[in-house]
Amino acid sequence: MPDSAEAIAIGLERALARVGLSVPSNLTRLTGGASFESWRFEAEGAEPLPTPSARIENTYVLRRAPSLTFMDEKPFGHDVEAAVIRAAKAAGVSAPVVVVELEPDDGIGSGYVMEALSGTPNPKEILETVEADRLVSECAANLATIHKLKPGPDGGGVPDAVPVMDYRAAIADLKKQFEEAGGDRPIIALGLKWMEDNCPEPVEPVLIHGDYRMGNLLVDEEGWLTGVLDWELAHFGDYHEDLAFGCMAVWRFHRYDRAALGLSDLETYFDAYEANGGRKVDPARFRYWLIHRTVWWALGCLKMAAIWRSGEDRMLERVVISRRTSEQELDLLMLLEEDAPDEELGREVEEVIYLDGWLGEEARCGELAIAVSEWLESIKHKVEGHDRFQLAVARNALGMIARDDTYPVSMFDPFICNDILAGNVGLETSEMLANLRAQMLAKVTIDVPKYPSLRVARRKWIGEH
Repeated sequence: MPDSAEAIAIGLERALARVGLSVPSNLTRLTGGASFESWRFEAEGAEPLPTPSARIENTYVLRRAPSLTFMDEKPFGHDVEAAVIRAAKAAGVSAPVVVVELEPDDGIGSGYVMEALSGTPNPKEILETVEADRLVSECAANLATIHKLKPGPDGGGVPDAVPVMDYRAAIADLKKQFEEAGGDRPIIALGLKWMEDNCPEPVEPVLIHGDYRMGNLLVDEEGWLTGVLDWELAHFGDYHEDLAFGCMAVWRFHRYDRAALGLSDLETYFDAYEANGGRKVDPARFRYWLIHRTVWWALGCLKMAAIWRSGEDRMLERVVISRRTSEQELDLLMLLEEDAPDEELGREVEEVIYLDGWLGEEARCGELAIAVSEWLESIKHKVEGHDRFQLAVARNALGMIARDDTYPVSMFDPFICNDILAGNVGLETSEMLANLRAQMLAKVTIDVPKYPSLRVARRKWIGEH
C-alpha cells in the first residue's frame, strides 16, 4: 500500500472526484495516531456541502489504515465507521461531516475523508482551559447524546454491523490475549481474575463511542467542544464504559488530580451527564469498567510490539507504546489494592536500587543511547510535522534504553499468574502487594518516569513528597 504523499494524493484525487471536489493540495501527515494515519489537505468543491459551524473552509482530513491487513481483525470496516459518524452527527453530536469513503480502485487502502474542524486535540492545551466546568458539561452532553442511539432499525441509523458487547465474552477475549502474550504479568492476571469475579449483569445496550477521551476531542481557543473524533471502537454496550474510559488516569494526562477527563471531579461530570439526558450513574459499575478498560489498554499496549515485529506496521511509535504497558499496570494495581486487607496495605515497600558501578572504560549501552538522544535534540529545529513528532518518540525510546541499562527489574512470572487466575493467591497473599508495588515503582521509572501516576504512587506507598 502506498505511503508517500505523492501516491496518496493520486488516490485521493480519484475519491474526491466522486463528490465533486478538486485535486487535493498541501497534503500533510498529522502527528500522533498510534492506530490510524491522518492526512490534512485542501480541496475546493463545485457544490457546497452541509457543514458544521466549526468547519475550516476547503480543508479536509483523510483517516487511513496503515495497511489493509491491519483491518482484518477489526469488527467492521471504515464504511461502517463512517456510517456511525453520520448517525451520531444526525443525532446532534459534535462529530465531523464525512465526505467520502475510499474504495479499492482508489489504490490507497482503507479509510475515509472528513471535513476538518477548528480546535486542537492537544490535551496539554485543552486541560489548561479556565472554563473546565463548561467544557466538562459539553463533553457530558455529547456523550449522553451518543448513548441515546440504540441497536436495531429504530435505533437512530447505526448500521447492524456494529456489534453488541457480551461482557463475559469480552473478558474471555482479553484473557486469551493475555495468554497469547505470555501470560506472565501478575498485575494483569489480578485484573482479569477480579473482572471474572465482579462482572456486572448486562444493562440495555446503547451506542458506545469506545474511545471517548482527551486526545480524541477537539476544543477551540475559547474552550468550546468542536469535534468528537476516532470512532473505530464503537459498539453497543454499557454506558458506564464510555464514562469510565475517559476518566482513566492515562487519559487525564498532567491533570491527575481531576478525575473526570482531566477537567473536573466525578460528581460534576456525572451530574452534567444525567442533566443532559444520560442515565443514572452507578459507582460500582463505573469502577468495574474503569478496571476493565485499564486491563484492555494494558493488553493493547503490550501487543504493539508484536505488531511491529510482524512487519505489519513498523511505525516507531507503535513499538515504543508497548513499553507503556507498565503505566496501566501501575494504575491497575492502585485500583485493585482498594480491596486488599489492611495488613497488606500497610506493609513496607522496599525499592529496587539503581546499579551505579561500571568497571569498563568503554561506553555502556545506556550512555550510547544518551549520546544519540542528545544529538537528536540538537537537530530538532531542522524537522517539522510528523517527523518532529517521531523524533520525540525516538528520544523517549532512547531514554528507556538508558534507564534499562542501570535499573534491572523483572515483572514476568507465568507461574504466579496461573495461581492468580486459578484463585489460589491474590492481594491478600502475604507480601504480594508490597512486592508488586516495589516492582511497579521500578518499572515505570524505567519506562515513563514522568507519568503522573508514578508521583502519586511514590507518595502513597513510600511517603515520598
